[in-house]
Amino acid sequence: MEFDENKAVDFINSRLGDRKYPSDELLNVIDMMYDYYEQNGMLDPDNDDDDTEDIEKELTEYVVKMLRRDKLAKIDVADVPAIVKAEFDYEDSLDDI
Repeated sequence: MEFDENKAVDFINSRLGDRKYPSDELLNVIDMMYDYYEQNGMLDPDNDDDDTEDIEKELTEYVVKMLRRDKLAKIDVADVPAIVKAEFDYEDSLDDI
């Protein structure tokens, strides 16, 4: 199945318990994640490394750093690890279908 941003946002929000974020805030985080992937050559078609566990901590730190720079962002940085994990889980769920 193909990545769907709206379904990703719904999936992430479903994993955050009582905390819910507007779509645009979570899409901002997803964009930050893909910026990280791009900067690190992870979107290169020749890159077959699919082990997200190795990058989860570094990616989380990157997103936190970017959110702190974005004065308009409303994401609580304490929620970033759960958001990153949920996004990874969403991507993994695409492989299961």
